[in-house]
Amino acid sequence: MKIKLLNKIAKCGTAVFDDKYTVGEEIENPDAIMVRSAAMHDMEFGKDLKAIARAGAGVNNIPVDRCADLGIVVFNTPGANANAVKELVIAGLLLASRDIVGGIDWVKANSADPDIAKSVEKNKSKFAGHELKGKKLGVIGLGAIGGPLCNLARHFGMEVYGCDPYLSVEAAWNISRDVHRIMTREEIFKECDFISIHTPLVVNDDPKVATKGMINSNTIAMMKDGVVILNFARDALVDDDAIEAALASGKVAKYVTDFPNARTAGMNGVIAIPHLGASTEEAEDNCAVMAAHELVDFLEYGNIKNSVNYPNVELPHNGDYRLCVFHKNIPNVLSQITAAVSDANLNIENFINKSKKDNAYTIVEINGALPEEIVEKITAIEGVVRVNIIK
Repeated sequence: MKIKLLNKIAKCGTAVFDDKYTVGEEIENPDAIMVRSAAMHDMEFGKDLKAIARAGAGVNNIPVDRCADLGIVVFNTPGANANAVKELVIAGLLLASRDIVGGIDWVKANSADPDIAKSVEKNKSKFAGHELKGKKLGVIGLGAIGGPLCNLARHFGMEVYGCDPYLSVEAAWNISRDVHRIMTREEIFKECDFISIHTPLVVNDDPKVATKGMINSNTIAMMKDGVVILNFARDALVDDDAIEAALASGKVAKYVTDFPNARTAGMNGVIAIPHLGASTEEAEDNCAVMAAHELVDFLEYGNIKNSVNYPNVELPHNGDYRLCVFHKNIPNVLSQITAAVSDANLNIENFINKSKKDNAYTIVEINGALPEEIVEKITAIEGVVRVNIIK
């Protein structure tokens, strides 16, 4: 099997592939692709391509819907870079509460002053700030980053409020009981001195569901004067016009973002970090290893974990052949798949089906010889996108 690398991938990740695999940047007609930031929207995909693994969380550089229509599974690596991002958020809190950047710039600008030690004592009050202890931090989104951030902020003596209507039981178990569970974003906006957002980008007509532009003129108006907003999730979660006006008026004291754009990069009151959230050696290693294991489990067994366009499916491999069927989530597809297997006089050893929105995935495991015509018959079923065979 052939794995094409579109970006430099950590060696500890590519080392996951054994001798069955050929891995490199110059691979033609790959079975799978590993990618970090390379833009793929204009790429043509060969007929052998079965999967794309993004060594990171965001998949904006991948044509996810087109891949689903072709039966190509798109994986990401949620949580693999969470610690790196969490640590940078803490740095953002400190940079925003203390004028560290301004102080450092002042020292550089006055580095030629032979009496700089005396000047420091005279000028340091210009860069005085506030301590985090006792301040209220609101965290919107309590997943792999937001939950651990809450716990760490508690160790700084902050009073922490967390909001996540989709909080899983597993994530909840890992959050300190000292964190106040808040049911709506509005409560966070009204109560907190610092607000850190950690949600996916969701476009929806319902403002309670949508996250795009969730920090806007209306929500900023609810906030305390002098609030600090931190965005280490997605650029579009914050409305640039609204944040510029709020910074100019003093309503927002600082806006810390890991996603500088043409507007915010030079905006007064913005601490813009060049998307360093996951830029640590450890995070890159973790993402590469997780992505490689996802590909191996899928290519060799048909199992899916951490896909953004197909459901998570795992089935023990006990039979001789495994039919992996990608199809649309519409009626009668399953009955036709099982009928095709039955018509071939084959016994189903194991079976699983799951769906994710419009897309579904079915694994049918059989014993005995596999007639070639059965693949053609299943592929011809209306709604079936692709059939992979694993022996």
